[in-house]
Amino acid sequence: MFVVVAGVDEAGRGPVVGPMVLAIVAGDGEALKALGVRDSKTLSRSARERLYPLILKSAKCVNYVVVEPYVIDRWTASHKLNLLEVEEAAELIRLCDADVYYVDSPDPKPERFAQLLSRMAGRRIVAMNKAERIPQVAAASIVAKVVRDRLVDMLKAEMGDFGSGYPSDGRTIAALRASKIARECVRHSWSTSRRLRGGDLDGWMSK
Repeated sequence: MFVVVAGVDEAGRGPVVGPMVLAIVAGDGEALKALGVRDSKTLSRSARERLYPLILKSAKCVNYVVVEPYVIDRWTASHKLNLLEVEEAAELIRLCDADVYYVDSPDPKPERFAQLLSRMAGRRIVAMNKAERIPQVAAASIVAKVVRDRLVDMLKAEMGDFGSGYPSDGRTIAALRASKIARECVRHSWSTSRRLRGGDLDGWMSK
């Protein structure tokens, strides 16, 4: 009996600027591996862009959701970022029929994440840390990363190059200090924003 496998992964959980994107891909794992699919973090941007249309053509189902900074802030304020991922992943899972869903778990206890997501989605879920070794999860990571990169490019076209958007990026911090990033594009609940709020970013935060 042929078993349909789907994978779910995200891109952009950690940045202080820009959205988080969750994606789902259902399809033949061997066909995806033959394309050269692997964890998006190990691929160059050009490689991800090359694979993206191939994944869309090869997969049985592909979908994604964009989670804006203000939504992330709302959930982070009550320490429920993992629950936000569960809710968004459950919505994606309902859009792609499969027999089993592999999910990259943000929870250090994947079984806990899987149980919660399974209850919410009503499907069979296997959550794993470093789940990108599953081809469908790796493909989802590529889709999520390509979509996020393109959205960030749109922001940069309006506001100038602010780097990667991650707190470890000096260009991002410099852009925040210089009030070059629109406040609706920033995650104000992040510790980076809170630290800067008390100093260099008072004017930016009040805009």
